Amino acid sequence: MGMGVEDRHRMAKRAAKEITPGMCVNLGIGIPTLVADYIPEEWHVMFHAENGILGAGRKPVLGHEDENLCNAGGFPITLRKGGVYFDSAIAFAIVRKQLLDMTILGGLEVSEKGDLANWIVPGKRVPGMGGAMDLAVKGKKLVVIMSHTDKKGNPKIVKNCEFPLTAKRCVDLIITDMAVIEVKDTELVLRETMVNYSVDEVVRNTGCALTIPPDIENFQ
Repeated sequence: MGMGVEDRHRMAKRAAKEITPGMCVNLGIGIPTLVADYIPEEWHVMFHAENGILGAGRKPVLGHEDENLCNAGGFPITLRKGGVYFDSAIAFAIVRKQLLDMTILGGLEVSEKGDLANWIVPGKRVPGMGGAMDLAVKGKKLVVIMSHTDKKGNPKIVKNCEFPLTAKRCVDLIITDMAVIEVKDTELVLRETMVNYSVDEVVRNTGCALTIPPDIENFQ
């Protein structure tokens, strides 16, 4: 069964709980862009977009989009008070100088060691890796949001990634439609289950061992 709109927004809402006031955060293409909708304006969180924006805001009201203002995925956004534009060289200088407090990216696979594969499915044509490699290794904390299984029901959290890697040992937290899993040293720790999913279901749909602590929470 594929993810629905509620699943996507629940994952984005959960990822937003990792953010604190005043942070600079990069949101990757896809579900991560929804995170901005769950951050209070008074927190003054500055969202970074690799196409040259610091201070990206929530999605605009329908009919009030600015055709010149979009995120790295090409979708319309708003600009927060104090937001700025710059070229891609400065955008990546911010990343490479490790000025981002957090990066939230999508994923194709994550290994038990925290390796990330998120830029290409072998055999499919893509324009390139883009900024994923820099974002994966240079943020102070990397959160990956993705479905727990692929369309065929195969685990996307695995012992070793089969897809080409974006970066090694870079993931700190995995948020899926089934669970919240922390990458800690060389083990994966199940921290929370999502509503409607049990610990047993999460374990069955994960392709590697999970550490199961006694105080697992359930995120609604």
